[in-house]
Order: sequence, then structure tokens, then C-alpha cells
Amino acid sequence: AAGIGTVPFEVSHEPTTHTVQAGAERAREAGCDLVVGCGGGSVIDAGKAIAALLTNGGEPLDYLEVIGRGEPITKRSAPHIAVPTTAGTGAEVTRNAVLVSPEHRVKVSLRSPLILPHVAVVDPLLTHSMPPAVTASTGLDALTQVLEPYVSGLANPLTDTVCREGLTRASRSLRRVFEEGADAGARLDMALASLFGGLALANAKLGAVHGFAGVLGGMYEAPHGVICGRLLPFATEVNIHALQARDRDNPALTRYNEIAKIVTGNASATAGDGIAWIQSLGDALHVPGLAAYGLAPADFPVIIDKTSRSSSMRGNPIKLTHEEMTEILEQAL
Repeated sequence: AAGIGTVPFEVSHEPTTHTVQAGAERAREAGCDLVVGCGGGSVIDAGKAIAALLTNGGEPLDYLEVIGRGEPITKRSAPHIAVPTTAGTGAEVTRNAVLVSPEHRVKVSLRSPLILPHVAVVDPLLTHSMPPAVTASTGLDALTQVLEPYVSGLANPLTDTVCREGLTRASRSLRRVFEEGADAGARLDMALASLFGGLALANAKLGAVHGFAGVLGGMYEAPHGVICGRLLPFATEVNIHALQARDRDNPALTRYNEIAKIVTGNASATAGDGIAWIQSLGDALHVPGLAAYGLAPADFPVIIDKTSRSSSMRGNPIKLTHEEMTEILEQAL
């Protein structure tokens, strides 16, 4: 109605370096000067990367960390309106775009404050059409993203506030919305939990779950949220044991108890109760073992090596040993 021409570009899977390069080339050919990313986290991350390439030129590998040349993005991305239709990633308020490099079999981030979407439109009504499996997967990602920043060494009063609120909303509504997708209140809770998770991770980083998830997502065709949901109870338990053994004064130990109280609704709950609650939730949401997607012990050394170098691990409350990381993977099988 406003006379704005549109050029559709479909992102049907987690975006690869090739996907966003093709999208940027198509946008340039059509003379596009605005990007609207409407969909799940994959669509919004692709939109962020395409908008960045429109103004900065080049190709994704020029700017990617770890596997690319790591050049800085120097120009604000083209105007980008992010409209999430899932409740999980919070990608509409983060300053990175996660891309898969098929050649390297890893997921890495295009990262800069200059790629933050210009406008985020978060409308829970757009999430009502998600089927139960997608609701579960994206919701487990949202839950993980309000839990990991809360125990991060970079946690601060701002992220603490949104994490506590996100944990409250996700714990009371994720199972409910999986079982009854038309529950508007539960959909609202999960949309907000997702948004809060994006705000929290952008300011306090994540942890071991996402450190592993970025690597595993590049090696196996498994939904990101399923990977997170499967790893979360085991990574939490290993983190707690590592802290008790090597860093008893770390405030994260107290925070794991606080998380348990929030998610269980029991003021007397301890960290062990929180772990049991997370495991029970995963069972209720039918989260499979990762062996179903091809994970095997023979791959552990490569996975651990790549995970140790991921940026998310810098948010973990304690540096994990090779043996501790192996334990997480063994339990997640």
C-alpha cells in the first residue's frame, strides 16, 4: 500500500555462509535497501547477515570469527526489521548472526554491535501456529538462555533481572504451551522468555551448553533447541560438581540454588532439585538422546577441542576439564 517493492528470499534451514551470500547478492541485484526478517531465529540471523553484507560488502568469511578472516564490520547494517515467529532464540535483540559453515562443519558467529536489528517486533500471536515439536525445541533454547547468563561470570544486575523473570515465565509455561498450543497466556510467557534470553546473552554471554551446541549443530542435523535441552541438565550438574571441587566461593553455586527455587516453585529447593526438574521437563517434551542424530564417542575429541575454543565457553562459571566435558557428552548420548 505504501508503494514499497519486495523481493522474497526463503531461508528454510539454519543459515549457511552460502545462504547469506546468495541472499546479499540477490538483494543487491534487486536494489534492496531494507531487510525484513520474519520467521524463526534462522531467518532473523540470515537477515542480520544479509543486511550487514549489503552495507559492508565482501563475503561472510571476511568477517567470521574462528574460521574466517575476522575483519571488523565498520558500517551499520542496512535497516533491518526483525519479526520473530518462534519463541526461543531472542535473535531479534542480539548483535550476532549464527551461520553454519558446511566446509568446516561448525556454526560460528558474525558478530558486531553494528548488525543489531533496527526494529524488533515481538508479537506472541505470531507464535501460535508453531507445532508442538518446534514449540518444545525453541522453548528449551529460551530456557537455556535465561539460565546460562544467570550463572555467567559476566552476570550483572540488568541481566539478573531479565533472567529471573524469564526463568519464572518459562518454568510455568513451557510444558503448558507444548501440551496446549492455543494457551495465549503461555505463548505470551514464552515470547517474553525468548526476548529476555536474547537480552541476557547479549550482555552476559552463555556457557557450556551453547559452547557444545554451536559445534554439534555444525556437525549433525539436530535442532538447536533439542541439543540445548538435552545438554542442559548434564552441563548444569557437571558445572556444580566442578565448582564444589575447585571454586567453592563462586557465586554461581548460590545462583544454581536460586534457579532451583524459581523453576520448582519450592522455596526449599536446592540445585539438585533444579537438575531433576530440568530432566523431568526434557522427558515431558520428548527430548531424545543425541545418539539419535549421530553423536558417537569417536567424535568426542574433535567436539571437545572445538567447544573449548568457542566464545560461549567464556561465559561458563568455571573452566571445565577434558574429562568433565566428556562426561557431559556421555550422558547426553
